[in-house]
Amino acid sequence: MAKKEEKKKTSKKVEKKAKAESTKNVSVNIPLRLFDKYKEEIIPYMKEKFGYKNIMETPKLEKIVVNMGVGEATQDSKILETAVKDLETITGQKAQIRKSKKSISNFKLRENMPIGAKVTLRKKHMYEFLDRLISVAIPRVRDFRGISDKSFDGRGNYTLGVKEQIIFPEINVDKVNKIIGMDVTFVTSAKTDNEAYELLLALGLPFIKK
Repeated sequence: MAKKEEKKKTSKKVEKKAKAESTKNVSVNIPLRLFDKYKEEIIPYMKEKFGYKNIMETPKLEKIVVNMGVGEATQDSKILETAVKDLETITGQKAQIRKSKKSISNFKLRENMPIGAKVTLRKKHMYEFLDRLISVAIPRVRDFRGISDKSFDGRGNYTLGVKEQIIFPEINVDKVNKIIGMDVTFVTSAKTDNEAYELLLALGLPFIKK
């Protein structure tokens, strides 16, 4: 009887291991409409507009960084847990906890205290998130009239401030205890803000018309 039980346990372990390996090898096919648009339409458009001699000069989107700053986490650590959970739900990627670099007594902040979370998206996940942001999330903003073009950093990168995480349909509004904002930073290879603006505009970011 003991040998049979051992065999059953061993077979179950083997089955679990096989399932785990099979899930590792499964590749998720994410429709990358914006990446296809970039290759087929945006590259020729940017090359013609700015007179690039080489296709490699064409600016591209390198990564998207989504950052949630949660200052109230100094008083209640559960708020940070909620922020991390929401950020991971929105991006589909594990969040990295951000800690304070120095102590500030007025804010009851100590050095190395968890006060935020961030996720860095690249390649497939980056384009999939951008597609959802443009097509679904931003149109859900109340009284939306376009995003400002004043948040470029002078080096071809742009930061979009989002006031509420509930604009993403992945978040169940009924379960939200705290409205938390976030910053979405688009890091491009553009040399100037003007080139970055044209790139992001072509990708579909709804800037206020100049």
